[in-house]
Amino acid sequence: MKILAIETTCDETAAAVVASGPEVLSDVVYSQVSEHQPYGGVVPEIASRSHLEQLTCVIEDALQKASVTPEDLSAVAVAYRPGLIGALLVGVTTAKALAWSWNLPLIGVHHLEAHLESAFLAGEEIPPPYLGVVISGGHTDMHRVDGEGLTRWLGGTRDDALGEAFDKVAAILGLGYPGGPVVEKTALTGDPKAVRLPRTLLSRDSLDFSFSGIKTAVLYKWRGINAIHEHRAPDAPSPEDMCAGFQAAVFDVLAEKIRRACAQENISTVVLGGGVTANSALRSGLTERLGSRYRLVFPPPRFTTDNAAMIGARALRQFERGDFSDLELMAEAQP
Repeated sequence: MKILAIETTCDETAAAVVASGPEVLSDVVYSQVSEHQPYGGVVPEIASRSHLEQLTCVIEDALQKASVTPEDLSAVAVAYRPGLIGALLVGVTTAKALAWSWNLPLIGVHHLEAHLESAFLAGEEIPPPYLGVVISGGHTDMHRVDGEGLTRWLGGTRDDALGEAFDKVAAILGLGYPGGPVVEKTALTGDPKAVRLPRTLLSRDSLDFSFSGIKTAVLYKWRGINAIHEHRAPDAPSPEDMCAGFQAAVFDVLAEKIRRACAQENISTVVLGGGVTANSALRSGLTERLGSRYRLVFPPPRFTTDNAAMIGARALRQFERGDFSDLELMAEAQP
């Protein structure tokens, strides 16, 4: 069985061909980073227009690299929620048109479920139950997974997602966009203990996250109390120490929330996914804080950011249980 998968939820135009296994036969991603860089973040209208311009070529490239034709496919899969509505519409409309013209089943895939599926692309067996943690630019969520189709949301962010906080901290410090990689690189030579930043844990048993406060704390330490300076204050910490302190603070919060969720749900395995899990400091930090008590499973680095291979891997499971969509499938922006 081979599935053509399409991903256009945000600013990556992606297509892949995934076979039973799962085996990734091709994985093509067109990154829009250079198009959004001048604005310091993703501009939805630019993202959707870029998807329109690039998606057909990306799909053709994925089919060619996998050495397959439409006759070799068993289904067409597409991420239909959540995401930017204009971007989603491009992918969903294209997938519906291809499924109709090629007379193939259509499979609508939830983007966050696919992020958790990316951990399975390493070929590792992960029996349920496990705690699924998605950490990306738009989401910081925890789910209890008891089996195929048996997922329960436990908690998530009340304001900024962690990836968004990385971008905003990078913007405050003038480090550029995207923020995740540049903050990680800058923190390498910093002292995580040099800058003390708050750890927002909310109530004692809460499994929700809040990262907006730490962003404000970084702003005040960088520009002075109440941000009285237009740029860096004379006595502000170095960018290296600031980034290292920021990472230490948010990793502490992540580790504590994961520990709480595992204790409350009596779970010992944690599956992580999403673009922020590409951060090597996050991987080592969570392993240091939790690795002795819990099994942590990270996806291969190439499958952490938005990609279509994870959409295809998720679609394989849905195909096996007969979970198909019809041509009335609608793009849904809301999470």
